[in-house]
Amino acid sequence: MDWSPLIDAARAARARAYAPYSGYQVGAALLAADGSIHAAGNVENGLPALSICAERLAVAAAVNAGQRDFRALVVITESTPPAHPCGLCRQTLVELARDLPVLCVNEAGERVETSLAALLPQPFLFAEAKRR
Repeated sequence: MDWSPLIDAARAARARAYAPYSGYQVGAALLAADGSIHAAGNVENGLPALSICAERLAVAAAVNAGQRDFRALVVITESTPPAHPCGLCRQTLVELARDLPVLCVNEAGERVETSLAALLPQPFLFAEAKRR
C-alpha cells in the first residue's frame, strides 16, 4: 500500500491541530473505500474531557461526508516510538472497520504498521452483545 498520501494528509492536519494546553499535536488521516481521504488534527479544551482526538475527528468528518467503508488509517505525532490510537479511538473505529490497517508514524520518520484488530483484539460490539 502507498501510505504517502495518507501520511501527507495526516501531517497537514497535525499542523492545524489545536493543542494549546499539552502542546501535543496529533494528525490522523482515514482512507475511505472510494479513495477519498478524511483528515483531522486533535482539538483540546480547557476541560480535558471535552478534548477530541484526531482519529475520532477524522471518523466524524468521513461519516459526515457519507463514508462508512474504510481501508486504512495513519496517525502522526512527535512521540518516539510513534503513538498509537487511544482506547476511545480504537472503539470508535472498530464500529466501522474491524481489521483496519493502521500506520503510526512520527516526524522523525519512525513507522509502526499494525491493524485495528491487533490493537483491539476483543472489541465490544453492541450488535453482538445484544444477541447474547
